[in-house]
Amino acid sequence: MTLEPSAGRIEGREHLLPVRVYFEDTDFTGIVYHGAFVRFLERGRSDYLRLADVRHAALLDQGQALTLVRLEADFKRPARIDDALLVRTRFEAVKGARLTIGQQVLRGDDLLVEARVEAVLIGLDGRPRRPTPVMVAAIRPLLF
Repeated sequence: MTLEPSAGRIEGREHLLPVRVYFEDTDFTGIVYHGAFVRFLERGRSDYLRLADVRHAALLDQGQALTLVRLEADFKRPARIDDALLVRTRFEAVKGARLTIGQQVLRGDDLLVEARVEAVLIGLDGRPRRPTPVMVAAIRPLLF
């Protein structure tokens, strides 16, 4: 029996990823370290793309990769060990090589983190590349 990790789910045009806070995510006070929130956001973006059938490994096989060029995050409330969180991700725009992504981390109805991310598709030479028609076709129906 093979047990796959959960990639969350897509509801409408939004991806929802449940995340549990572990000891490794916290600082010495038991509060989630800000860098752990950035990892949670990354998992939300990656799993959204995976469920949309855009896989990082396949991009790499095509000589492309996604890289962040901007990450703005407002940390509104803390999270603590054992909290059950929800990462909400939505693609807002695709313009040239640039993808704009909105994300939130919630605990129940409480907004903990709100982020806006800009990612750029690049070639292995580091130069921006336009997404392939297959990638655009996979993402376009998900745009807000």
